[in-house]
Amino acid sequence: MTTAIAVRAHAYTVDPADLEEFLARRASLIGTVRESHPGLTTTVLVRLDDGTYTDTWVWASGAQMRAALAAVASFPEAPLAMALTKDATARDGLVVDQR
Repeated sequence: MTTAIAVRAHAYTVDPADLEEFLARRASLIGTVRESHPGLTTTVLVRLDDGTYTDTWVWASGAQMRAALAAVASFPEAPLAMALTKDATARDGLVVDQR
């Protein structure tokens, strides 16, 4: 049996005036997470037509994602990045088909 790829999908808004700073803070957070949790394989930030964003983080396994989420309080970059977002939500899932 293979380990399922895990995904955390965030949705939020970012004030256009804060976007450049948000991108810098997000990049710093991603780097810090990858240093201690190399199971983070891909991140994709998409601006939708309505101006909101989806931010998808892909993990090699659910166990690796859960370990990183359990450690999120130890990443000072997380609250700094998220402070620039509004109406944030997050959902977790497992990839069932990828082509």
